Amino acid sequence: MLLELTGIEKTFAVRRGGASVKALRGVDLAVDRGEMIAIRGSSGAGKSTLLHIIGCLDRPTKGSYRLDGKDVVQESAARLAQIRNRTFGFVMQHFALVDEDSALQNAAIPLLFARTSPSLAKARALQQLDHLGIAHLARRKTATLSGGEKQRVAIARALVNHPDVILADEPTGALDGENSAMIMEIFKTLHAEGKTIIIVTHEENVAGACQRIITLSDGQIRTEPPG
Repeated sequence: MLLELTGIEKTFAVRRGGASVKALRGVDLAVDRGEMIAIRGSSGAGKSTLLHIIGCLDRPTKGSYRLDGKDVVQESAARLAQIRNRTFGFVMQHFALVDEDSALQNAAIPLLFARTSPSLAKARALQQLDHLGIAHLARRKTATLSGGEKQRVAIARALVNHPDVILADEPTGALDGENSAMIMEIFKTLHAEGKTIIIVTHEENVAGACQRIITLSDGQIRTEPPG
């Protein structure tokens, strides 16, 4: 089992005098290597919170999270940063790119965090841009790119460290139908190549492309219909 979450709870404190907010309420979830999963649910259901815990961007308030057999809940912040950089690639709805940097510079960011030499980082980032059909945009500032081009840069950045898992939070939410379909074809190809992919989405066609659909409601998994 690649990812195994048991009894995961997440409570957020609010301003003094206010009640705390429980975003996740005892979530149990197991993900095998190579699966492609959609997480669905209404706004406030806990989808992004769950994705952040899976990606070691946040810690649960309670519960166990084993990643490739190792409990990561009590790891130090520095160790969690290493795990994030080596294990996960992140793709966000609004791309989270540095607009004034080039596509190549953006794609290379995880390698530079990992202290890869600049020359090797550039070569590997360019390879990923080429794999996604946008090597010709390598020197363009991302501010000048279309939405679909920006998301492909974001996917190149997510892939550049050869992560085990791709985590995507509404990756087609800011795109038109044509670009959305293109991005989903990329995810399908990555899945066919053996990547584990977890996608938070509210879109029927995106969820329908996945093997399994997880539905969250009020911080709990309500249904797990087969894909």
